[in-house]
Amino acid sequence: MRGPRLPALPALLWLALAPLPGPAARAELRVRVRLPGGQVTEESLQADSGSDCVSLELRKADGALITLTADFRQEVKIFRALILGELERGQSQFQALCFVTRLHRNEIIPSESMAKLRQKNPRTVRQAEEVRGLEHLSMDVAVNFSKGAQLSSHIHNVCAEAKEAIYTREEDVKFWLEKGMDGSMFEVLPQTSDLPDLQRCRLCADRWKPCICSYSLSIEWYPCMLKYCKSRDAAGKVSSYKCGIRSCQKGYTFDYYVPQKQLCLWDEET
Repeated sequence: MRGPRLPALPALLWLALAPLPGPAARAELRVRVRLPGGQVTEESLQADSGSDCVSLELRKADGALITLTADFRQEVKIFRALILGELERGQSQFQALCFVTRLHRNEIIPSESMAKLRQKNPRTVRQAEEVRGLEHLSMDVAVNFSKGAQLSSHIHNVCAEAKEAIYTREEDVKFWLEKGMDGSMFEVLPQTSDLPDLQRCRLCADRWKPCICSYSLSIEWYPCMLKYCKSRDAAGKVSSYKCGIRSCQKGYTFDYYVPQKQLCLWDEET
């Protein structure tokens, strides 16, 4: 006699949470996603359940390479942007930025679940099921690169090209200080209250004056929640199990101080 049948999975479910051997797992998933302008790019998702970390990487339509690293162990989120420079305007080949913020619970699925994801149709172009609101962040504190490993061991690798451009928020610093972090790794940046002439870079005519720069990025597709299905055993007892993920898209805009507008040429009035 056959046992009870499991309920059919939803038609939209295309990722399976497959078991992996060993106490810790590393895995990489490549997903084709559509950018806002209609272009298709490949997004790389990596998970390491041993270090309890998840990393996502994709290239924007303008060529910038965006990386998000979620360090669950330290409750730290690291955004890195490698932006192509404008050589004809005196910039280097690329410019690197790192934005470090607090990682909250339920922002992204756990590393253990991410490492188990398997894709059924690799050529399909994915679009997020849920668009989460744009987050506008004022990054008013600089992070010392040489001491940043205390905050997250991943800063040393992820932000190596952005040693002089690692930013965070004062409210996140307060949270980390309460956890016992060394306050000497943080330096409060100049604000408009300190420098009355400090303008937004898009309004600043002098390329060599300090200003407040703005940079926007978007994570077009990421597993933000786990989906649960129900099954019933022979005795009629109902239990739930993980059967897939819900995908999200989220945009961020970061405002931060730069000593000269030359470091923020993309932020200009058009």
